[in-house]
Amino acid sequence: MKKLFTLLFAAALTVSLALPVFAQDSSAPASSDKSMSSGKKEKKAKKAKKEKKTKSDSSMAPQQ
Repeated sequence: MKKLFTLLFAAALTVSLALPVFAQDSSAPASSDKSMSSGKKEKKAKKAKKEKKTKSDSSMAPQQ
């Protein structure tokens, strides 16, 4: 009876420690994908703005 109680306790402890890890694992990629894609969009927008500004500045500059 003591061995059965020990086995049950060990199984309950293992499950209780493993559940938060699985919960964190499944929700992490969804939020990181959104933040990564929005971060990439912001970088692309900044790059495009910088290139546009550089092109307009060079076209307005007097040529020698």
